[in-house]
Amino acid sequence: MDVHDNGAALAPGSVIGILGGGQLGRMLAIAAARLGYRCHIFCPEAGGPAEQVAFAATHGDYEDDAELDQFAAQVDAITIEFENIPAATLKHLATQVPVRPSAAALAVTQDRLTEKDAVVAAGFGTADYRPVASLEALDAALAEIAPPAILKTRRFGYDGKGQAGIQDAGAAAPAWRAIGEAPAIVEARIDFTMEASVVVARGGTGEAVVFGPMWNRHVDHILDTTVIPAPISDAQAAEAVHIGRTLADRLDIVGILTVELFVDANGGLLVNEMAPRVHNSGHWTIEACVSDQFEQQIRAVAGLPLGSAERHHDAVMKNLIGDDARDWRALAADPAVHLHLYGKSEIRAGRKMGHVTRLFPLGSNPDGGKI
Repeated sequence: MDVHDNGAALAPGSVIGILGGGQLGRMLAIAAARLGYRCHIFCPEAGGPAEQVAFAATHGDYEDDAELDQFAAQVDAITIEFENIPAATLKHLATQVPVRPSAAALAVTQDRLTEKDAVVAAGFGTADYRPVASLEALDAALAEIAPPAILKTRRFGYDGKGQAGIQDAGAAAPAWRAIGEAPAIVEARIDFTMEASVVVARGGTGEAVVFGPMWNRHVDHILDTTVIPAPISDAQAAEAVHIGRTLADRLDIVGILTVELFVDANGGLLVNEMAPRVHNSGHWTIEACVSDQFEQQIRAVAGLPLGSAERHHDAVMKNLIGDDARDWRALAADPAVHLHLYGKSEIRAGRKMGHVTRLFPLGSNPDGGKI
């Protein structure tokens, strides 16, 4: 806990600051409003999705202490909507107002090397990996991790950005140039049968509830469809929940921790990545659960008890990427589809413009993931 966190719940009408102005901040602000809180957005760009539904917005630099101080003076607690904010920013803000998650948790999860090290230290499996700081180090690592492999920047990668595949040792130099010769890790490519995730909500006293596991399907490295429940065994599901809760405890998360997993060819679970925030793969919780991931994050940040994560429907969630959003009229006309548009003014290829969720009765094995 930070020095200004006395454990008291925020009263209705309090202001929750959100670092980041995208669609996750938008959905957090909507959830906060249902609970009687107001949200103040801090981000560099004006007019983003979160600002459109928020009480107030400040446009500033995440590394400008004077602007951060003015923001902190206007809010009662602070959270984040994406993880590429400097951990030093959270550390600075935490001297003035409660910040959840902590700077320490963010620092671990925003660096792929420290993230992998934390997973291994917790006793869980991950792809074999090595740190890479030069082309020579990459060549040496590939002598131990035989290609095919994936080179990933340690920081700032998402939706396939900051990554390059290495099919053979001769591809090392082009891959190194492709990621901008940035500090990186190289990972063995996993023969996996499925990508899954769990979303853990953890309160300030350590209580936790878990959404998932869910089955995630990607197209061009971007999440396309999430199906809940994931078609895995009860034992695998229990292990996924155990992994998520353990990592959330070890990081002392207050709020949401998302853990992405590979199901390997032998049925084992390997941790891929963690994110200390609400997550695209948990959007289905808005319609299918008693309390969704966004409400849980607000509850944790505000010091309220967590809500129920009980799922009352199975579901399929599909992202609307780029031109998919042009079908909004037809989607809005379908009474069985829940449509969410993020208020982005420009449609671009690869850009998440919204999502849709279709509900199914519990135990109905949702239609192969089709919307």
